[in-house]
Amino acid sequence: MQRRRGLPISVPPALEYPPREDTYRAMQQHRHVSHPAILKRLRRAHGHLASVIEMMECDRPCTELAQQLHAVESAIANAKRELIHDHIEHCLVEEATGSPAGSPLGEFKQLVKYL
Repeated sequence: MQRRRGLPISVPPALEYPPREDTYRAMQQHRHVSHPAILKRLRRAHGHLASVIEMMECDRPCTELAQQLHAVESAIANAKRELIHDHIEHCLVEEATGSPAGSPLGEFKQLVKYL
């Protein structure tokens, strides 16, 4: 149990940092075909964010900054959406049913597209 400002805080084991060795090993082995493409998107967003920080340091107009921050936010949201859909497809649907269609999880997959 940790303490913050005198209040006790309990951290669930899944949120421990750094993760336990067995958890870390399992996390390393969890890679999908889409992960390299998602990683590429995130690296591009990271570089874009670094450029926005430089723009801010150079006192660029707020409208330009807002536009560029919106682009970074959109890139990250798209990467997150792809990761979630890929996880649903490969980890939830196929493991639970053996096939990607015709199950409650298949319905769930369809619904998540609208989030």
